[in-house]
Amino acid sequence: MNLEKNDIADDFPNDGKIYLNNASVSLMPLKSIKAMTDFLISYNSVGPDSIDSESFVTEKLRKTRQIIAELVKCQPEEIILTQSTTDGVNIVANGLSFDSNSNIIIRGMAHEHHANYYPWLRLSNRLQVKNLQVNENGFFRIKELQNLIDSNTKLVTLSHALYNTGSILPIEEVGEILEKNKIPYFLDAAQTIGCIGEFDVNTTKCDFMSFNGSKWLCGPMGTGLFYCKKSSSNLLEPTSIGGESAMIYDETKLAFKEIPEKFQTGFRNYVGMVGLESSVRYLTQFGIHNIRSKIMKLANQLRDELLKISGVTMYGPEEPEKRTSIISFNIKGLEPQTIVEKLEKQKIVLAVREIFNKKFVRASPHFFNTESEIQTVIDALKKL
Repeated sequence: MNLEKNDIADDFPNDGKIYLNNASVSLMPLKSIKAMTDFLISYNSVGPDSIDSESFVTEKLRKTRQIIAELVKCQPEEIILTQSTTDGVNIVANGLSFDSNSNIIIRGMAHEHHANYYPWLRLSNRLQVKNLQVNENGFFRIKELQNLIDSNTKLVTLSHALYNTGSILPIEEVGEILEKNKIPYFLDAAQTIGCIGEFDVNTTKCDFMSFNGSKWLCGPMGTGLFYCKKSSSNLLEPTSIGGESAMIYDETKLAFKEIPEKFQTGFRNYVGMVGLESSVRYLTQFGIHNIRSKIMKLANQLRDELLKISGVTMYGPEEPEKRTSIISFNIKGLEPQTIVEKLEKQKIVLAVREIFNKKFVRASPHFFNTESEIQTVIDALKKL
């Protein structure tokens, strides 16, 4: 399906707003909202705790897991259904085994998103947390990473792309180094799955990866995905346990089930997962590579027009291939929060974000946005 010839804006209810905060939470297509409503009606009709309900729900979750596995090119059992990216980070941070000599490496420390920083920082009273130094765009030198690695390094954690500058990091190159050194590797992919084009988790060499359904996959809030390489699942002790994840043998002893059940306790967000599955099917009909092309065309339009405005400072790489559709900027003499508030009164939704202590305005177009919307935003900014 050709994204250039098909205007899909009407598929996303938004009350006439120009929504450019998709790096936070994206809009959902009407099709997915309807799928969730239909599920709830059917679930109630079947009987939420009836004999038939178990197979009904199991099949819905199987479909969700299957399409996510196809999207990132892994085995379905390697996908654990969670509520957020943060859930996956904490499964690893709290599930790995460390000793007093252990260390982990974090890229940029406070330059990272809080979800991929705080859980590791909390470990600093038990082990050494090493900082991989970054430049103004969040990139680092591979040599610096190699210098930080030693025999006590138990994990390296990176974001695939950055929430503040949109920079896409060299995760495959890092993966090659870590695989040779037999060091576990965690990847926060919240800012890439669904917007970066074709993705193959196997090329990253990562052991663990977390992302959510409500950003670039256009799914509902409260949906998250945690990838655990099957061969690495024994590295993690589950952080919670229940009848879904373990079993009793010899009357008093517990044994964990295989993944994905090992890391899934209690009920899941069934209706959310149904909405997510519908959204991913909606996206993939256009071709993930076509979505990347469309959103980068919009991002480049926005960036080029912003640079024509007097007093604008841009953040992030100039080269399109080194960034996502995130466009971050400031306008001299105007506070970022003031810009966002004034534009929201005009039904234009942007966001305030930060690089360390520096605040700025962030725009993040998705494939349902249009060139005319981008021009409307530029015209509004010029009048501030």
